[in-house]
Amino acid sequence: MAQLPEAGPATGDPPAPGPARPHLTWQKLTFLPAALVALMLATWLWFERADLDAISRNALAGGQVSKALWQHIELTVISTFFVLVIAIPLGILLTRRRFCRAAPLVRALANMGQATPAIGLLALLVIWLGTGMTPSLIGITAYAVLPVLSNTIAGLKGNDPTLLEAARGIGMSPLGVLRQVELPLAVPLILAGVRTALVLNVGTATLAAFGGGGGLGVLITAGITAQRMPVLVLGSVLTVTLALLVDWLASLAELLLRPHGLKVQT
Repeated sequence: MAQLPEAGPATGDPPAPGPARPHLTWQKLTFLPAALVALMLATWLWFERADLDAISRNALAGGQVSKALWQHIELTVISTFFVLVIAIPLGILLTRRRFCRAAPLVRALANMGQATPAIGLLALLVIWLGTGMTPSLIGITAYAVLPVLSNTIAGLKGNDPTLLEAARGIGMSPLGVLRQVELPLAVPLILAGVRTALVLNVGTATLAAFGGGGGLGVLITAGITAQRMPVLVLGSVLTVTLALLVDWLASLAELLLRPHGLKVQT
């Protein structure tokens, strides 16, 4: 195993230490989950004292809340999986010399996907594909590709050329340089893009209800159309809680998966 040299001044002095890696503290680990538990507890206490009529009870009965929550999680997880499968390999491809000329066109298409109003895109997909989860997944995925794609390209292009030349100088193949040097260095930016995409997907998944895709948007739209505040509050609180929880988990993943250093096989 050999450590890749760090770029530094040609004075013979040892390279200056890099920025310290953030540490996980108990405050970071517990503050947001505790706040979310308090929010859910306050919501439950409010429901216990709320006077629910027959329409509200019917909208919340029969496991409909847990079903909507599970559908929302399913929409978020599946769409994020497709975002990763599409955006990261595409970002890698667009930083290679053969395909870099196509990068502006691909990024323009990704920008169009996010610039298009999500509800309008979903409506077009429903007209084309019919109602159900499929058009919702396509719309959510198209809306969240841009941050992961942009961060993958930025992370790979921002790598120190000195480190890449050092890797090639010790006989590493182009694939080895990509796998053992370029991608590990780009991990922080890629994870930041994935975190953004996850939160976007949680929010956009509420619109799946308009296309018959389910999710917590069903509770929100039912509360609005029937003018039942308890149903609307529950759907909104669950959506906000899920988005904050996903963001917290993604922030932990950023800290835990951030590379300590680069070691390559020679």
